[in-house]
Amino acid sequence: MPNLNRITFNLEVMGGKPCIRGLRVTVGTVVGLVASGYSTADILKAYPYLEEEDIREALAYAAWRAEEIEVPLVAV
Repeated sequence: MPNLNRITFNLEVMGGKPCIRGLRVTVGTVVGLVASGYSTADILKAYPYLEEEDIREALAYAAWRAEEIEVPLVAV
């Protein structure tokens, strides 16, 4: 995984989904807003505790996950 220090995972926050800085804002929420046409300014207005770098890292994380290859484990 690339060095993304703003993306956090905690089973007690949003069920362990990747979140922004431990906040209750998931990467999926941010990526979904961008995909729906919301600008960075729109997102920051709706979530004033987020920062521009949070949005960039959410997109970078999503891009990395899209390229990741999952290999099923073979039972022995």
